[in-house]
Amino acid sequence: MRNVAIILSAGKGTRMESSISKQYIDVLGKPVIYYTLDAFENSIVDEIILVISEQDRNYVEETIIKKYGFHKIKHLVFGGKERYHSVYNALKQVEAADNVLIHDGARPLILSGQIDMLLSQMKTYKACIAGMPVKDTIKIVDENKYVTDTPERSRIWQVQTPQVFRYPEIRKAYEKMMSDENPAVTDDAMVLEMYGDPDLKKEIRLVELSYENIKVTTKEDLVFMKGILLKRGW
Repeated sequence: MRNVAIILSAGKGTRMESSISKQYIDVLGKPVIYYTLDAFENSIVDEIILVISEQDRNYVEETIIKKYGFHKIKHLVFGGKERYHSVYNALKQVEAADNVLIHDGARPLILSGQIDMLLSQMKTYKACIAGMPVKDTIKIVDENKYVTDTPERSRIWQVQTPQVFRYPEIRKAYEKMMSDENPAVTDDAMVLEMYGDPDLKKEIRLVELSYENIKVTTKEDLVFMKGILLKRGW
């Protein structure tokens, strides 16, 4: 099986309130994106397609790819207006693949073993997405913030990345979605749910990963990230 990873690293991260894009902020002497790429470089993934902002190309080539010797990065793709544009731009660069993993570059605490575990699940299932059961009770509210429902907590998961799909199926679903330019789409599994083969909705499996697999969004997340890295011996 040939496995290609799409890593999204074109966002600015305005909630970080930093003059530097969050994926390039230094943590323990290395940029955030380094830790993400290192995990995929040391996994069974065959190839990495890295999505970046056009103005960051020289920096990424010289300061990240060459400096740290990331040999699996075969394509640099420029991001689009929205996340789904970026994913589609990358999908079009996939030359041959059985499985495609789509991952947020700002989730730097992913481990190589977790990536390999998700790919092993694809021997049994048609789509696997990382996630964890929610810890807190969830409330559904109306536009005035009045509670309208309290869903059963045991059936609610917080979704993470990587999300892994059969390449032909996710490519076809994205092509259909792009004709709609649907801003309601917030993750890749949702594209498959809305635009893929109807039977595939029942085949998307949530795989428990780790509460440590956070998306770095705020300054507090950087503190958490540093703590976890130190615990792991970085």
